[in-house]
Amino acid sequence: MSLVLQRIEQTREALIDALAERNWEAIGQLDLDCRSCMEDVLSEASLDEDVLRSNLEELLYVYKQLLEVAMGERQAIVDEMSQIQQARNAAKVYHLFG
Repeated sequence: MSLVLQRIEQTREALIDALAERNWEAIGQLDLDCRSCMEDVLSEASLDEDVLRSNLEELLYVYKQLLEVAMGERQAIVDEMSQIQQARNAAKVYHLFG
């Protein structure tokens, strides 16, 4: 297996681990590493296309999971902020009539 394909596989596995831990800082760095891997793929002429396709499809699946988790986390933050705002409004009403 070529070095580029190994890097893609290692980066994908590291992304899976970071996602499981919700380590957003590591995910950000690994995203940059993925971009570097893609640049290397484009410059490498002799890659097994079937293996490359398989690796990229697996990486794409991890990114799909990452997006789903990130959107879920974002929605949880929105919900929490709404609850905080409602609590503030309730406190204002309480102080107004208290």
